[in-house]
Amino acid sequence: MDEKKRNAEIMRLLEEAYPDAAPQLVFSNPFELLIATMLSAQCTDKQVNKCTAPLFRDHPNAASISSMSEDELNAYIKPCGLYKTKCRHILETCAILVDKYGGNVPDTREELMSLPGVGRKTANVVLSNAFFVPAIAVDTHVARVSNRLGLADSNDTLRIELSLNEKIPREKWALAHHLLIFHGRRVCSAKKPSCETCTLKELCEFYSKMEE
Repeated sequence: MDEKKRNAEIMRLLEEAYPDAAPQLVFSNPFELLIATMLSAQCTDKQVNKCTAPLFRDHPNAASISSMSEDELNAYIKPCGLYKTKCRHILETCAILVDKYGGNVPDTREELMSLPGVGRKTANVVLSNAFFVPAIAVDTHVARVSNRLGLADSNDTLRIELSLNEKIPREKWALAHHLLIFHGRRVCSAKKPSCETCTLKELCEFYSKMEE
């Protein structure tokens, strides 16, 4: 099987295995997704959702959050961890959104990455899920699974993203992000991947090397 057919088969099997692949952060607009993604660093989506539900209920927009004190915001987001840094970045970002963008979230990667605490991964999450701009956000699950499957060969997140961009059709970039995350969480875990029950094992470089 040539590489192009192999990559297509990997995507087919992932789509078949995870028909429910979708964002796990709860959001109703680009602003909510931006804040939720900022909070998700080193925190589970489930925990973020517990914190953002009351936060967005009481403070639904950038203007409202930017008017909060650090202590007020920390009361909502402390369970997400790294809350002091996240709090500072969120307050600064919300102030910029109000002053520069009329309270709206910009829809380009460059503008998003100019916001405090917003890196390429967060920008890509917002672009792909809120604005439907094709992009693959590379987190730890995406990086691990991509390297194991042979879709990438790097520890650098940008190189992994560019490799995935080459090997996956553009119209499936956003979906691929979720498929790789689901596979990483449910099967291809960091310490004990369930290789023997994995439907992708015959196409997986990691499994192939284990069998040698």
